Amino acid sequence: MPHPLAPQLPDAGDPNALAAQVWPEGAARIDGALVVGGASLPAIAAEHGTPFLLVDETVVRGRARRIRESFEAAFAAHGAPGVDVYYAGKALLTAEVVRWMREEELRIDVCTGGELALALAAGAPAEQLGFHGNNKGEPAIERGVAAGVGTFVLDSAIEVERVAEAAALAGRVQRVRLRISVGVHASTHEFLATSHEDQKFGIAIEDAPALAARIRELPSLELVGLHTHIGSQIFDHEGFAESARRMLALHAELGEAAGAPLPELNLGGGFGIAYTAADSPEPIEAIADRLAASVRARCDELGIPVPRIAIEPGRWIVGPAGVTAYEVGTVKPVRVEGGERRYVSVDGGMSDNARPALYGAHYSARLANRTSDAEAVLVRVAGHHCESGDIVVDAEWLPADVAPGDLLAVAATGAYCHSLASNYNLTPRPPVLAVRDGAVRTLVRRETIDDLLARDAGLAAGAQRAREDQA
Repeated sequence: MPHPLAPQLPDAGDPNALAAQVWPEGAARIDGALVVGGASLPAIAAEHGTPFLLVDETVVRGRARRIRESFEAAFAAHGAPGVDVYYAGKALLTAEVVRWMREEELRIDVCTGGELALALAAGAPAEQLGFHGNNKGEPAIERGVAAGVGTFVLDSAIEVERVAEAAALAGRVQRVRLRISVGVHASTHEFLATSHEDQKFGIAIEDAPALAARIRELPSLELVGLHTHIGSQIFDHEGFAESARRMLALHAELGEAAGAPLPELNLGGGFGIAYTAADSPEPIEAIADRLAASVRARCDELGIPVPRIAIEPGRWIVGPAGVTAYEVGTVKPVRVEGGERRYVSVDGGMSDNARPALYGAHYSARLANRTSDAEAVLVRVAGHHCESGDIVVDAEWLPADVAPGDLLAVAATGAYCHSLASNYNLTPRPPVLAVRDGAVRTLVRRETIDDLLARDAGLAAGAQRAREDQA
């Protein structure tokens, strides 16, 4: 029977078990300790402290290769001239992650001047970058054009003019795609659904022909295709297929108006992953096959060639590869209507994982330092911040003897946790560590209190006054 305080949670089962679809491939227990990528989480905690985000490089690379090869094979079988896979850097962007993506033959998608700067500094070829965003800002546009960014995704009529002006000043013809809001409401959280009518992204289908005509009037721009993105955490192919059908009708219309087919179509990302044992996303190979078949059928119906396809996975690649480890600080039973809720508070929270507070996202947790024969009890994993909404895991089964000092691991945190991290309550952001074949290294170092204090101009001014007074 479902627990009255967590009706969405499956029955307890073994609170030590690791659901294969949730935890990184190869995660296991050795002498009770949770091991990821061949490295023991308790040993990592002893060396690096807590909290920390650990990313299994082998899993990231394997998933990047898998999605690229799946889409390449599926669309090649249906006549597409090629597939470009852009890694959505907003999910997790570090210099090493950029290197992994390059070596796995993926391009990089950025959406701010900061992401652009990091990708370039990490060695990503500018011509293999895509630049997104609904308000990129003129300085970032100018930097991107000057650097030779391969494709800008234009989100408004204003951006058409801005990119055209920057490209003209740089003496370049800038390749652009036009982002379209196709009105497909994928099954997802309202704040994650980024292609319905009342939202900030994209151009309405009915407005696209006029804007495409304006792009073609500008000698510094080259319209190479369209782009859409229907949301995030989408578990099957149906929403993608319907979006592609609508996009291809516009694609054909714009090609006919120009007298030549548009060469490219970017279908976006949003492929879902399992955060809990109750999640069962469609295998990516099946999504690729069914989407490719839908695209080919629609192109045949419209009498146009299958264009070169682009996709933009982020979470699907890095999300399942990440695990965040915390130390338990307090355990407190709270009597509520329907029973007792046990709050397990850890030394992190919404500053290192904002998704539960932002989206009501659900996660899975397990003791990482030991196993236990104690009965399973329902717990809520809370953070240490001064917010009642600071919840890391809303509901989970853990052994009843969970106690202060235990190490708790939360799965599937590779995407958007580090990217959305903040210094709320003046909390230093945790490090991002990578593991490969048991060897652990730092991708992003832990922030310190000194880092935070150094940014406060009032403290710096006070120190200067003190030095002057001593002089």
